[in-house]
Amino acid sequence: MRSFFTALLCLLILQLNAQYDPAKVDKRAVKFYDLSQEQGRNDQFREGIESLKKAVAIDNRYEDAYLSMAGMYSELKNYQAAVDNYKIAKSIDSLYFIDYSLSYSINLAGLGKFEEALAAVNDFKSIPNLRESSLRSAAYRGKTYQFAIDFAAKKNLSAYHFEPQNIGDSINSPVSEYFPTISLDGNHLVFTRRVKSINEDFYEADRKNNGWTQARPLAGNINSNQNEGALNISQDGQWLIFTGCNFENGFGSCDLFMSFLTPEGWSTPENMGPNFNTEFWESAPSLSPDKRDLYFTSNRPGGYGGNDLYVCHRMENGRWSPPENMGPNINTAGDESAPFIHADNSSLYFTSNALPGYGGDDLFLVRKTANGDWGIPENLGYPINTIENEGSLVVSADGKTAYYASDRADSRGQLDLYSFELRDEVRPAKTIWVKGKVYDKKSGKGLPSSVELGDLGSKRILSKLQTDETGNYLTTLPVGKDYAFNVSRKGYLFFSENFKLSNPNSDSVYQLDIPLQPIEANASVILKNIFFDVNRFELEPASQIELDDVVKLLKENPLLTIQINGYTDNVGKPADNLLLSTNRAKSVVNYLKSKGIDPRRLSFKGYGDAEPVSTNSTEAGRAQNRRTELKVLKAN
Repeated sequence: MRSFFTALLCLLILQLNAQYDPAKVDKRAVKFYDLSQEQGRNDQFREGIESLKKAVAIDNRYEDAYLSMAGMYSELKNYQAAVDNYKIAKSIDSLYFIDYSLSYSINLAGLGKFEEALAAVNDFKSIPNLRESSLRSAAYRGKTYQFAIDFAAKKNLSAYHFEPQNIGDSINSPVSEYFPTISLDGNHLVFTRRVKSINEDFYEADRKNNGWTQARPLAGNINSNQNEGALNISQDGQWLIFTGCNFENGFGSCDLFMSFLTPEGWSTPENMGPNFNTEFWESAPSLSPDKRDLYFTSNRPGGYGGNDLYVCHRMENGRWSPPENMGPNINTAGDESAPFIHADNSSLYFTSNALPGYGGDDLFLVRKTANGDWGIPENLGYPINTIENEGSLVVSADGKTAYYASDRADSRGQLDLYSFELRDEVRPAKTIWVKGKVYDKKSGKGLPSSVELGDLGSKRILSKLQTDETGNYLTTLPVGKDYAFNVSRKGYLFFSENFKLSNPNSDSVYQLDIPLQPIEANASVILKNIFFDVNRFELEPASQIELDDVVKLLKENPLLTIQINGYTDNVGKPADNLLLSTNRAKSVVNYLKSKGIDPRRLSFKGYGDAEPVSTNSTEAGRAQNRRTELKVLKAN
């Protein structure tokens, strides 16, 4: 028993001797500590750290010096060095250290050690008589750490390798670069650079085999002595929408402006007007790939919180609808900002500081559902999201490569542009595109026309766009679906095509120049989106998009009389093929009648395998021979 009390007494003596007493610190070390505090007040954290290193070299049990050094490393976002110094301080006197447990937890979380961070928060909460503000801070941090722990348990984050790559000296400079936007083919980059510390201008660069060309200011009248920032260029490269602050023709502090690409460069910016801009703050525009929806951020009254996301829709007459708040599934009582709509036109990335996350501004993804509504936002997860504030993010058409601005350790100075690969679960659909020119089949002259893209599976129209004045167009096709592609212009027969992209390995860019035929007697067009099952004449549901375009054509041209012709390949008996082709043509006519088209304007005829347009010796050739044709009998 005596030996037990002797051991206990020795342990108490050791614990007593281990207590840290600031009054016993070597006075020479204190001088360096005091110098470091003055340096820290002037944001000279690196110099302050060097002074503190001298202090602990004199007295290696100077706990306040280790704690201060940890704080300065934390300011520099060197979380590992901060944690190392906190651990030394804690080993000197854990009781003295406990007041710093909350700060310690933040740096642990900065390293992704969320379980250790949560334990440190709980240590902090055990302190008696904490102030209410301290309890609130601890509760907030504990909530974010628990979110991180739960999120990692649900997602396979350990398999994701996050290694952002600085995109190089051709782009990044000693000043800040941010708000990148990338062209559809991934070969043209436009971004904002802070010039002379106060002005913001737009720069561009092109991707070459050995990297990016030297960044250069955008050509034209786009840059000025004012601040131009947060830009977005349309997928066809013809429109540039950006945030302009304190412009003479502005409605408020920051407004949305538009510029157009001309042979001389970008045009003088135009204020987008009162439909978008208010006396409040509008920023961060993102234009949909079909140029029909414009997403942006505003703090105007009537929202759900501080900054909310809004969208305007471009109507058939070219004007924009009034802005719509994107609703409480996306917007919160906090701030939502930096929307980016991907080329798939279904994946929207944005930041929020109030949706469940890791603290500060996190990046989120929300996708359109099958009926066109927006789903529930999903946090992009650690380490894309951290305890810091994350900024804007853009994703290239491949659905894999993301670009963002950061001040990482290898920054050339302040914010730099980086690229990285997204985690599989938060990637948008890989997107390819079709581009070309619409022209008059007879004259060869380019025709301004309407281009419509429909989902053959859902029979839903996904996008509508206009070519430019010379008939050039570009439209995006997210891989994973099959599409009906229709081009129309008043006074012409429409053109149809389909793209079978349900195979996720599709990897093509389509160049498709389209001749439109004037509506006149004997003009004809193949209806490529009319579908029948093998040896059947019942219309498949996917045919509806094309059939409704025929209905529209007939209603817009009330004197037009047409004949629907059916054709087959040469598989089977000629008599059977003739009957099948006749019944298929009749099915199309019956559908048109059901939509109110006068039967006197409609006729049908089957040709069986009599007029092939390709060889019947291959499946590809036979597929071309199995076709439905619209022929004009009378135009007026």
